[in-house]
Amino acid sequence: MLKNYTREFAYNLRLASPVILGMLGHTFVGFADNVMVGQLGTAQLAAVSLGNSFIFIAMSLGIGFTTAITPLVAEADAAGNVTEGKNAFKHGLVLSTALGIALFLVVLLSKPLMDLMNQPVEVVSLALPYLDIVAVSLIPLIVFQALKQFSDGLSQTKYPMYATVIANVVNILLNYLLIFGKFGFPELGIIGAGIGTLVSRIIMVLFLWRLLQTRKRIRKYLSDIRYFALNRGVMKKVFDLGFPSALQMFFEVGIFTAAVWLSGVLGKNPQAANQIALNLSSMTYMVGVGLSVAAMVRVGNQKGLKDYLELRRIAISVFVLTFFLEVIFASCFIIFRDWLPTLYLDQHDMANMKDNLEVISVASQLLLIAAFFQISDGFQVVFLGALRGLQDVKIPTWITFVAYWVIGFPISYYLGLHTSLGNMGIWIGLLSGLTVAAVFLYFRFNNLTRSLITEAGVEAKQTE
Repeated sequence: MLKNYTREFAYNLRLASPVILGMLGHTFVGFADNVMVGQLGTAQLAAVSLGNSFIFIAMSLGIGFTTAITPLVAEADAAGNVTEGKNAFKHGLVLSTALGIALFLVVLLSKPLMDLMNQPVEVVSLALPYLDIVAVSLIPLIVFQALKQFSDGLSQTKYPMYATVIANVVNILLNYLLIFGKFGFPELGIIGAGIGTLVSRIIMVLFLWRLLQTRKRIRKYLSDIRYFALNRGVMKKVFDLGFPSALQMFFEVGIFTAAVWLSGVLGKNPQAANQIALNLSSMTYMVGVGLSVAAMVRVGNQKGLKDYLELRRIAISVFVLTFFLEVIFASCFIIFRDWLPTLYLDQHDMANMKDNLEVISVASQLLLIAAFFQISDGFQVVFLGALRGLQDVKIPTWITFVAYWVIGFPISYYLGLHTSLGNMGIWIGLLSGLTVAAVFLYFRFNNLTRSLITEAGVEAKQTE
C-alpha cells in the first residue's frame, strides 16, 4: 500500500528540489541579513523585522496572486495547447506587474502606521528608512514570481533556481560591503541591507527572463506576444484563481506578521527573539512550499488528462513525503533549539550581553513550539498546492481565514499580551491556526477528489 506512494518520491523531489533550493536561497539571504544586522545590535535586528513585516504582507498578496499562473499553464501544457498556455502567461504577467506597482505604493502610504502600533521608538526610527528602499524591490520581486510560476507550470523548476542563486550571491556580497563599509564602500548599516535586496531582485528578473527566452521548449510560449491585447475572459479566469490564492497567502503571512507586531508590544528583545525563530522556521517552510509546487504542477497535469484516480494517488504521495521530511525538521528544532539562536547574536559582546542572552533564551523556547507546528505547516501548504492544481481556491480561502484569524490570532493576542506566557503564547496561537487549517484543507481535498472520481466513473459508464 505504502509503495503506491513512495515510488513517486524520487520524481516529486526532482520536481520540487529546484523550487526548494530557490526558496531556501531567498530565506538564506534573509538569514544572512539577520546574522549581519544582528552584529549591529538587537534594536537593528528588531527594526529589520518590523520593516520586513510590512513587506511580507504586500509580498504575500503578490506571490499568492501569481500562483494562478502555474495550474493554468500546467493544464495547458499537459493538453498540448500552446495558445492557452501563452494566454495564461501573458495575462498573469500583466496583472502581476500592475499589482506589484500598486503594492509598492500601498506600503509607502502605510508607513505612518508604524507610529501608531505601540512599537519601540528606537526600532521605528531605524525601520522607516529601511522600508523606503525595500518597498521598491516589491515590483521586480512580483514580476520574478510571475515568470517563476510560468516556468514551474511547464515543469521547468530549475531555471528560477538558477536566477535565485545568482541574485543571492549578489545580495550577500552587497550586504557585506554596504552594511559594514568594507573595501572603501560607505558603512550604511541596515540601509545597506535594503540596497542589497533591491539590486539583487532586479538582477533576478533580468537573468530569468533572458534564460527563459533562450530555451527552445519555452520560447514558443514567449514569442509573438502582444502584451496590451488583453482578453477579458482570460483576465477574469486568472483573477478568479489569483485573487483567492492571494488572500490565502495573505491570511497566513498576516498572522505571522501580527506575531511580529505583538512581540514588538512586549519590547525590542522579544521582537528580536521572534525574528530569529521566524527566520529559522521559514527555512523549513520553504521545503513545504517546494513540495506544494510539485503537488500543484502534478495535480494540474492530471486534471488536464482527466485522470482523477492517478491525480489523487500522486497528491497523496506528496503528502506522505511532506510528513516524513517535516518530522525530521521538528526533531532538529528540538535537539538544536539552544544552539541555533546563538548564530544570530554574539554571546560575548560585553556591551550588549544582557540583551543578547535574553533574546537567545526566548528564541530557544519559541523553537520548541516551532518544532511542533512543522508538520501542520508543511501539511497545510501542500494541501493548498494540490487544491490550486485542481483550481479550487474559494473554499480554501475561507478555511484559511477562519483558521488563522478567527481561531489563531485571538489565541495569540490573549495568551501573548494578557498572560505571563508572552512570546510563547503568541506562538501557541500560530500553532493552533496552522493545525486547524491543515485538518480542514485535507477534508476539502479528500471530499473533492472522491467526488471527481465518482463523477468520472458515472460518465464512463454512460458512454459504454
